[in-house]
Amino acid sequence: MKFSGFGEHAVEFYDGLLADNTKAYWDDHVAIYKEHVRAPMEALLAELEPEFGAGFGEAKVFRPYRDVRFAKDKTPYKTHCGGVIESGRGGGAYYVEVGPAGLRVGGGCFHLAPDQLARYRTAVDTELHGPALEKILASLCKAGWEILGDRLKSKPRGFAEDHPRLDLLRHRSVYAVRGWEPDDFLHEREALDRVRKSWRQLRKFNEWARDRVGASEQPCR
Repeated sequence: MKFSGFGEHAVEFYDGLLADNTKAYWDDHVAIYKEHVRAPMEALLAELEPEFGAGFGEAKVFRPYRDVRFAKDKTPYKTHCGGVIESGRGGGAYYVEVGPAGLRVGGGCFHLAPDQLARYRTAVDTELHGPALEKILASLCKAGWEILGDRLKSKPRGFAEDHPRLDLLRHRSVYAVRGWEPDDFLHEREALDRVRKSWRQLRKFNEWARDRVGASEQPCR
């Protein structure tokens, strides 16, 4: 199915889920989720995968259910629908989500396992790959992206206080995000155009993450 926009009730569905995050609401509205949210997201990713999947893998839509096993918040359903193309968590990702806040895209290292973090810091420490990442992130900031991530308050062990890239070394995850509030574009092909253009801007960042960090080699817990 060719992507023609998210359904007219996509945002309304999530507004309702925010107000009533229960199985009863979900069961009463699951048909809307499937038609107005899930199916368009699958179509969107299917059109983008040929361009962005090479070297990163197949596209997937995240399941709508929250993992509440160790969470204080026991609400059962995610209040957005996310999709991603990635070879392994942390090693670069092309991400998109739709929800009550509209459309959001992102990329980079959303999570770094210990072995990935070690490779990330080794790369940042070098005079070749570290400045390359600085340049990539500066270019994204100039283009309107927000650079986020979990960061240490102090310097990581083994690095000098005056390291020229200490700010990057403090990161335990680093990624770029941007978004658009709900509007007519969300229900048109323009949504696809915005995601494609944004993912192209993320290409160098994701390729840096893929080549310098890669997927974790540690077993999943």
